[in-house]
Amino acid sequence: MRHLMGDAVWAGMLEEAFERRHPIGATLLRQGEPGTHVLALRTGVAKVSRRERNGDVRLLAFRGPGELLGEVAVLDDGVRSASVQAISDCTVAVLTKEAFLRFVAERGLFPVMVRYAMGRLRESDLARIGGDVVPRLAAALVALADLSTGPAQTPGRRIELALTRDELAQHLGVSRNTVTAGLTALAAHRVEAGRKSIALDDLPALRRAADVPRD
Repeated sequence: MRHLMGDAVWAGMLEEAFERRHPIGATLLRQGEPGTHVLALRTGVAKVSRRERNGDVRLLAFRGPGELLGEVAVLDDGVRSASVQAISDCTVAVLTKEAFLRFVAERGLFPVMVRYAMGRLRESDLARIGGDVVPRLAAALVALADLSTGPAQTPGRRIELALTRDELAQHLGVSRNTVTAGLTALAAHRVEAGRKSIALDDLPALRRAADVPRD
């Protein structure tokens, strides 16, 4: 959203908000609750998931700095259609419903909101493009690490992401067993997979496995 609004407009929006910090694993927004406020993600990465009527939980997307969370429920005066949880330490700017709607109306940002929504619909398809799962998995983890801490991470710093194999499988459009095999292959690049988290201890090596250039 920040790149669509422009830095000056984004900064102006943040002036209307107050800051809040969330540790890894914290719930930022909860499905079914009313849309009373919007979050602007300043640092960290969050996952968006929805519990379906049959009880299954579906991972919808990941969100990083410069993105909005919870704006749909505010714009349509409804309830949250999904939950948002921090997969790394996050800092957010909190805007009340009234402040957000006033800001959008005064600056004529409704067309921008539509473009943002359309972009979100397209992005999940990109992660599911076929190919060798190991570089795809490595690329996904690199992208999440870069969102979490920025491309210029401190060398040797461990990066922890609150992610499960099931969620990675949903994200990539493959089976859980395929993700497990891919994580096993990436262990040589110091990727450590726990039951509910993934730890990255050598991001440059993982970047090479993903063939992702460093900015």
